[in-house]
Amino acid sequence: MKSVFLDYATLGTGDLNMSPLHALFPDLHVFDNTASEERVTRVRDAEVIFCNKTKLDAATLLSATSLKFIGLAATGTDNVDLEFARKHDIAVCNLKSYCTQSVVEHVFATMLNLTHSIRSFDKLVRAGEWAKADNFCKLDFPVRQLSAMTLGIIGYGELGQGVEIMARQIGMKVMIARRRNAAGENDGRHDFAEVLSDADVISLHCPLTDDTRNLINSETLKLMKPDAIVINTARGGLVDSAALVKALGDGTIAAAAIDVLPEEPPVSGDPLIDYQGDNLIITPHIAWATREARQAAIDGLATNYAAFSVGEKLNRVV
Repeated sequence: MKSVFLDYATLGTGDLNMSPLHALFPDLHVFDNTASEERVTRVRDAEVIFCNKTKLDAATLLSATSLKFIGLAATGTDNVDLEFARKHDIAVCNLKSYCTQSVVEHVFATMLNLTHSIRSFDKLVRAGEWAKADNFCKLDFPVRQLSAMTLGIIGYGELGQGVEIMARQIGMKVMIARRRNAAGENDGRHDFAEVLSDADVISLHCPLTDDTRNLINSETLKLMKPDAIVINTARGGLVDSAALVKALGDGTIAAAAIDVLPEEPPVSGDPLIDYQGDNLIITPHIAWATREARQAAIDGLATNYAAFSVGEKLNRVV
């Protein structure tokens, strides 16, 4: 049985245990990355494909005439032509819950960094300012306590719920947003605009759709408190980068932590990358990427295929 892993490097290659997959596929062909012009050749005759972000469109899948199973090392399925897979009886499985704790910890790592001004204080000390102080400490930057703050969560799936659990353990008040323009319901959630105006921290966990694209824009930013913080670990397209840069620069909001951009990698640049203020943390899509989460992805790929091989439909999206 020909099996291929098209983009193993997206999971990191040096610190993971591949034995769960090799036990199922001793002759698994592992490629660190697969360029668009290499896809057709590499999937030809494959019965099983594993990948993370490699695009498997109809033109690519047409060459995989023996294909039975696609295992995605991610929750998202937008890189696969699911309709083609459905018409050709190709099983497609994704992963669920494998990186929840990693994302939750990243959200609070950035939240604590910004509310306690960690980076600014570190720079102050290294510049020799503490040594010149009149007192034992320096209080040049704001330090805020999370337990006195309100967290607004936009997107209440697995990740949003995980962030809520951590927030309540810390003692934060939590507001869950309804979808924009959704009718009010007695469900304990709050109107989208109310969450933006009342929360001290806004954390995004919703999918990117036509309705959520540029959800955070010049108008919605104006609804927020001047000391509000925006955190995006979901999809880059949820945030208008130029509008956020302006809001950070003119004090419309206090700070932001951004782990995702509309284009990844950002080969065309992005206004957020050029921004120089200390009130922005920007990381290269690594909120999900603890070693434990990446290993869980490998284990999940093997578990999904093992279930498929005995007729079970674990994590089947097609």
